[in-house]
Amino acid sequence: MNKKTVRDVDLKGKRVLMRVDFNVPMQDGVVTDDKRIRAALPTIQYVLDQGASLLLMSHLGRPKGGPDPQFSLKAAAEALSKLLGKPVQMAPDTVGPEVEKMAAALKPGDVLMLENTRFHKGEEKNDPELARQMAKLGDIYVNDAFGSAHRAHASTEGVAHYLPAVSGFLMEQELEYLGRATQNPERPYVAILGGAKISDKILVVENLLAKCDKLIIGGGMANTFLAAQGCDMADSLVESGSIETARNILASAGDKLVLPVDAVIADRFDAEADSQVVDVDKIPAGWRMLDIGPKTLALFGAVLKTARLVVWNGPMGVFEFPRFAEGTFAIAKLLAESGATTVIGGGDSASAVKKAGVAKKMTHVSTGGGASLEFLEGKELPGVAALNDK
Repeated sequence: MNKKTVRDVDLKGKRVLMRVDFNVPMQDGVVTDDKRIRAALPTIQYVLDQGASLLLMSHLGRPKGGPDPQFSLKAAAEALSKLLGKPVQMAPDTVGPEVEKMAAALKPGDVLMLENTRFHKGEEKNDPELARQMAKLGDIYVNDAFGSAHRAHASTEGVAHYLPAVSGFLMEQELEYLGRATQNPERPYVAILGGAKISDKILVVENLLAKCDKLIIGGGMANTFLAAQGCDMADSLVESGSIETARNILASAGDKLVLPVDAVIADRFDAEADSQVVDVDKIPAGWRMLDIGPKTLALFGAVLKTARLVVWNGPMGVFEFPRFAEGTFAIAKLLAESGATTVIGGGDSASAVKKAGVAKKMTHVSTGGGASLEFLEGKELPGVAALNDK
């Protein structure tokens, strides 16, 4: 990674303005999953240990263009306070005279949580005036919010133009592992893509095909490729508008692309549906493919056995229905035992390895769904591009 990190700047006595991803699930004003808060702890602790004071900013949810108590970061500040074992002050706003006064009063080791950045309309518009007001609060800007790095917002991109801007440890780790998948990967390199739609992932497919040795495709997006090969997919989800694209990809990919050969099918889209296993070219009318079958699992397993690097983004079936989650969980367990470097894209894949109980056995589980996808497409992320080069 050619970007500066918190290790490359002197923090002693400085006010550090740090963008974190505390967009956490809440219920009745209490954080129900603090994984994202814990992910930021190494950088937070390092900054405080260096004798700096710390101001944290994040978005939470999608408030409708103004302050809304249900989207306050107060609960996140309380959860962080428990994890750090010290008080975390809560600011009444993200910017403004009162917040500037609180920032000026901070002593080394103090922590101040700013209010939800999306309470300001200028955040998502990347308004330079809002970014300037944010920059007034600190001496150094640290971005540790990889999950928001694909958005050019005031708190992720704009503010970096007005202060020395470096990455935190979480951001550094994400860029290192996802970077392995896109620049100079270990070989054999196998990528696995799943999820519902091929249209969401065409650029990822094309970018990965140019870099990997094998590309395994499962989930709903496999249906469109199988339809492009001439299989009658019956009632399975098929994107008719993407069949031509799938045909072109198949033609150029040759034997690099590995598709399901059998499927667990259901007579309706329901957790309690009747199911059976059939070859992909024998799906009866009125039935739909909801998971990969045992022959496919053996085929995918044989490919994965040879891999030294595996990148996985997207489930193999409708894994929110337990009966159609077996393919996804089986892939997760294969990866856990593979001995390869395993990089899991965020979103559903991260949730799948967690549900399968093997998240800790993966080399790296990304904290950013959309951000990791755009990175794998080969796009430059605005929040990363804005950081100072080494």
